[in-house]
Parts: sequence; C-alpha cells; structure tokens
Amino acid sequence: MKRTANPKIGGVLAIISGALGLLGIFSYTIGLGEAGSGFGKGDMPPFVPSIIFGLPIPSLVIALVAIVGGILAMNRKSWPWSIAGSIAALLSFLPFGIPAMILIAMSKEEFV
Repeated sequence: MKRTANPKIGGVLAIISGALGLLGIFSYTIGLGEAGSGFGKGDMPPFVPSIIFGLPIPSLVIALVAIVGGILAMNRKSWPWSIAGSIAALLSFLPFGIPAMILIAMSKEEFV
C-alpha cells in the first residue's frame, strides 16, 4: 500500500476548520470585539457559515468532531470517524472543509 500525505494534509485542514468554528462560537456567544464589528457578542463572524449559528451546542459539537476527526486522520486511524470529522469540517468552515473531505476520502486504503 502506498502512503501519501493526503490524510495528514486533510487532517490539518479539518483541525484548522474546527478551530475556526470554535473561534466563531466563542465570538458569537461572548464577543471578541465591539458591537457591529463582526466580532462582537451576537455578531455573525464573517468566516463561519451562518447555518450553524443560533444553536451554540450543536455548533460546538460539530467543531469538536472536526478536530477529533482531523487528529484521527493525521494518525491514519478510524476512517469512518475521520470522514465524519471532514464532513463536520465542511460545516465549520467551507473553504477548508471541502479539500479536507476530498483528501481524506481519497486515502481510504491508508487507514488501519
């Protein structure tokens, strides 16, 4: 079996996506800036899709699944959880979630 860098790159992208999702949740619930700046309490952060906001607990779960799935993908363990993490990364931050999902899905044979 040929080992590529695809799971590691996809895992890193999923972790970054989950971290940005956590930052967006934190900004939405607590606020990182002044009201109206896009980072104040209750403001929608510009880098996170608005579909998951308004529901902080499910958003938190999605971001954590993306991070855990990214870690598992980097270690090439549990492909089903890794692909679930990449789907969660897709929901957390679309620009990093799409390549993460493609890279992890293409490297299914590399997982134990």
